[in-house]
Amino acid sequence: MNELIFIIGGCRSGKSKYALDTAEQMPGDKKIFIATCLPKDDEMKQRIARHQKQRSQTWTTVEEPVHLHASITKISRNATVILVDCLTLWVTNIMLEAAEEQKIENQTSKLINALATAECPVILVSNEVGTGIVPENQLARQFRDVMGQVNQTVAHYANKVVWMVAGIPVSIKG
Repeated sequence: MNELIFIIGGCRSGKSKYALDTAEQMPGDKKIFIATCLPKDDEMKQRIARHQKQRSQTWTTVEEPVHLHASITKISRNATVILVDCLTLWVTNIMLEAAEEQKIENQTSKLINALATAECPVILVSNEVGTGIVPENQLARQFRDVMGQVNQTVAHYANKVVWMVAGIPVSIKG
């Protein structure tokens, strides 16, 4: 497996900025940003615009809400680094299509296979969802459980795992 960096933390913990800074320090000029967000409302569109302004002109953005494995496999041949932001929205998008845990497990397995054969470093960003309260409804609990499993799987295969806390990177693996 090529270099796989997994950056995880709570909301507004500095994950995206740290991931972008990490990728910017890597050599090469073919940097690909894979966005998993679906801009469904004005606030999300504004959030996306802010993130886009943070990236330099050297970045190419690919929007891929569900089929990360296919995009990573295709793109890694010609990229010097891929930054995926974020797995939390990716899982949300899969669950919106069908909230079946088997589907998410299959997509996660395909993602791990794509990461194992990627021809460039890949940086993945995700939210840590297991440190809050137990959600009141079944769908939210299912999401928390599934997201926790996806995070554990990706962390297992990652060479490096960084936990972001209040803008401070804490290396927890590698």
